[in-house]
Amino acid sequence: MFLRRDAPAPILGHTNVANRGLHLELHAVFYWNGRHMVSGPFAPPQAEVHSKTRPPWIPLVWFGILLLFCYAPILSRLVLNWSSDQDMGHGFFVPLVAGYIVWQRRGRLASIPHQSSIWGLALVVYAAVQALAGTVGAELFTARIAFVLSLTGILLYLGGKAWVKELAFPLLLLLFMIPIPQIVYARLTMHLQFLASGLAETLIGLMGIPVIRTGNVLELPHQTLNIVEACSGIRSLISLSFLSLVYAYFADKRVWMRWALLIATVPIAIAANAIRVALTGLLSQFDTNLAKGLYHEIEGYFVFMVALICLLAVHRGMSTAARRWSKAHGSA
Repeated sequence: MFLRRDAPAPILGHTNVANRGLHLELHAVFYWNGRHMVSGPFAPPQAEVHSKTRPPWIPLVWFGILLLFCYAPILSRLVLNWSSDQDMGHGFFVPLVAGYIVWQRRGRLASIPHQSSIWGLALVVYAAVQALAGTVGAELFTARIAFVLSLTGILLYLGGKAWVKELAFPLLLLLFMIPIPQIVYARLTMHLQFLASGLAETLIGLMGIPVIRTGNVLELPHQTLNIVEACSGIRSLISLSFLSLVYAYFADKRVWMRWALLIATVPIAIAANAIRVALTGLLSQFDTNLAKGLYHEIEGYFVFMVALICLLAVHRGMSTAARRWSKAHGSA
């Protein structure tokens, strides 16, 4: 019922008129203006309609096509790197997983009001300059990182900071498809080689097998094991780190758990690689061929699966500990 401000005693009237199958409802407001009873029709209240902001899908598709066209030479060499480098075999799965996560969040992106930011175009221009400098200077890592920066700039320009924040995790995953710089790779593998040889020496000694270590070389009674870059464990470390983030995203919504599992992959990968080297040394005492070729590759896959199971066990243990801690402090 609507009330008129100048009406001390409003009366609502409702009349039905039916004539020859015609049904008509009349609504009116009656009020006293001091001398006469005055009536006036009123319209029923209409529900307020909120227009839903539509995301700029068409401009996003056009920008994506232009981005792929401009970075086609860089991306083609990146794909060739995935197929030729055993340490980057997981690179084929990175864009697929990141794209699936974006597809899952399409509803949330549609509900976010997009506010275009000019800083996005500035980031795209900066990334283009970086890609050009990296290509001219033969610095592949710099040129490849520019692609992720350009993609971030497009999202910032079309959707604003809210879009970039919503898609921060799949953007982070895209970094795993880019090989680390060669300088960092060389220093990291060198330290991992020394660490793997030292731990393997301890494990082989615990098995009762005589062993002498000279740098990265393990002297056994029937075999000499040389811990080269391929046996440093960098492949397991990178692949396991990527899998830990993906697994934590789908299995656990707690952000701190994702970072905890990512940190846990470092000791797990190092320990798994040391066990692989020690297992190779043990099998070589029975047959030296077991430390070479296909058998050695099978050992690597087996140990990686064990490392993955250890990661799942760590997640389960941390979840149980966190649940007990919350119950204990909640009851207190």
